[in-house]
Parts: sequence; structure tokens; C-alpha cells
Amino acid sequence: MTAILTSRMVAHPADSNTIDRYQATGGYEALRKALAMTPEAVHEEVKLSEIRGRGGAFFPAGVKWGFLAPTQPRYLVINGDESEPGTFKDRQLLERDPHQLVEGIIISAYALDCAKAFVYIRGEYPKPARRVQQAVEEAYAAGLLGDDILGSGFSLDVTVHLGGGAYICGEETALLNSLEGKRGEPRIKPPFPAVEGLYAKPTIVNNVETISNVPWIITNGGAAYSAIGPEGSRGSRMFSLSGHIRNPGNYEIVMGMTWRELIYDIGGGIPGDRDLKMWIPGGASAPWFTPERLDDLVTHDDVAAAGSMLGSGAVVVMDDTTCAVKAAHRIVRFFAHESCGQCTPCREG
Repeated sequence: MTAILTSRMVAHPADSNTIDRYQATGGYEALRKALAMTPEAVHEEVKLSEIRGRGGAFFPAGVKWGFLAPTQPRYLVINGDESEPGTFKDRQLLERDPHQLVEGIIISAYALDCAKAFVYIRGEYPKPARRVQQAVEEAYAAGLLGDDILGSGFSLDVTVHLGGGAYICGEETALLNSLEGKRGEPRIKPPFPAVEGLYAKPTIVNNVETISNVPWIITNGGAAYSAIGPEGSRGSRMFSLSGHIRNPGNYEIVMGMTWRELIYDIGGGIPGDRDLKMWIPGGASAPWFTPERLDDLVTHDDVAAAGSMLGSGAVVVMDDTTCAVKAAHRIVRFFAHESCGQCTPCREG
């Protein structure tokens, strides 16, 4: 396998959060196309795309949708908690392109036969939450949310919920507890949320980036999406580059390039041309890589085989001035502080 295509910096015009800008660039055309299809056909396109969850677990979204229990009511919940240190991709999507997410929510809810959806946003994201709330209100005003959307007979209500600012609420069942007004603690599984989730009803929980891909998939077809990237890591993915890197920021890449290409060609390398000491490949929870891994491929399977994970897509680069012990200590202190105290190994250390 060789490096595939190129990357692009995720950038937006100043008014990218508005419905006028979104519709001027083809926004909500995918929704019109989806509403002319059957819900089953929409689900099949997402399954055919082979898109895997962008929140960290990397589970195939279309397969996950298929686990939804056939009872009503059922819910769609969008995980915008994004509490993993070093991760800021969803923040940009929420703040700069909220209508893409809203359109993805409506299409997904239609495919899942959900009449109610929730967007759970981390407590430290007030501006992104305001932007999403504004987008939801604009969608209601345009007849894209509420009763009988675009005369299709499908109805959907969306609620934006700001969390309390707890790392653990990024875990889907802790998020559901928080959404219900309970303490944010993970639930014992099974039952899984698709069977017994929010308010003990069938629930699908998907990440912001995952759902934001849905309009493109419907517009271009699931087969077109699955033709991008290597097997097991289809489509493009956003990575948050930070740390000792010349060009920090969010980059959308097609998986299959090497870490050397991501860090040096896209990220611009290390300021001062210092030596690379190590990097975190997928958020603070992920085991670190050292320079001998630079020519490994950026794919889910290759990273897993090397003993780490792509996780939330946060790549934190550290140069030779970094004390590995201090860096590890800082991360451990964060997780100790954010522990919900429910499980004995975590609570007792």
C-alpha cells in the first residue's frame, strides 16, 4: 500500500455557519435526495460506504445502525463531548459547519426511523453549542426540522444539550446517563444502547464527524466513499495536529499515508529542525510511538498491529526537549482527576 491522495487543511469562510452559505454550496440537497429514497436504502448506502466511527472506537457505522431494536420510541444521539486531550476536530465542525452536522442528523434519523435526536456538546464548548443551536433554529425556520419535513411525512425534533464538562461523558453510556440528568458514569453492557439506551429505549450514539460525513455519502453514494482509502480505513478522516509541530491544526487526510508524511510533509516538521522524540497517534489514551514507526501507515489496522490506536484522531508531537516522564505524569494526572470513581481499578489506581 502506498500513500493515497493528499490532505487539506480544514478551512471555512467567515459565514460558513449560516444556512444561507450552506445552501449556496449545495447544502440540504443530500437531504432531499435521501427523503426520496426509502429509509432502508439510505441505511444501505451508509453501510456500503464502510465508514467507521470517528469518535475512537472505529466501529462500522452502518453495522451499528443495524443493531437498533425494532421498537419505538427510538433515539439518535450525537456525541460532541470531545474530551480527549489533544482533540479539537469536532469543535471546528460544530463551530464552522454546523449545518453539515444538522443535515447528517436528519438523514440519519430518517434512516433509523427516529423522531427525536439529541446533540450532546461538552461543557467547555459554549460557542460551538451556540452555533449548533442557531443552525437547528434556522433549520426549523426553513422547514427542514419539525413536522412533515419538506412534505415527506417524516418529522424530527432536535435538542442541543450542553454537558457539565466531564471527560468520562465521552463514553457513550456515561453520556446517556448525563443526558438523563444522572451522574456521568458508564453503564454495564449488555444491554447495549442500541437495545436499551436513552430513557431505556433503543438508541444510536454516533460521533460528530461520523454524522457529518453522511450528506457526502448520500450525495455521491456509499460505493464512492468506500473507494477512498485502504481496506479497513475507508474515506477521509480529520486529524488534529498539535505539540512541537510547525503547522498545527485540523487536517483532513485519506488514510494510508505514512506518519512521516503526516508529521513532516503536512505538519511541516518540528520547529527549529529539532529531532522527533515521540508522538501520540490518537489522543492521550493511546500508547506513544517513537521514530522507528515513522514509515508505518496511518490506518486503523496498522496502528493497532503496532500496539496503539488512532482513537480520536489527535496527534501530539514531542521533540527531543520533552521529558517523557513529565509528559506521562501530566497525562496520568489528568486521567486521575477525571476518573468518575465507579470502577475499582481506576478508583484505587
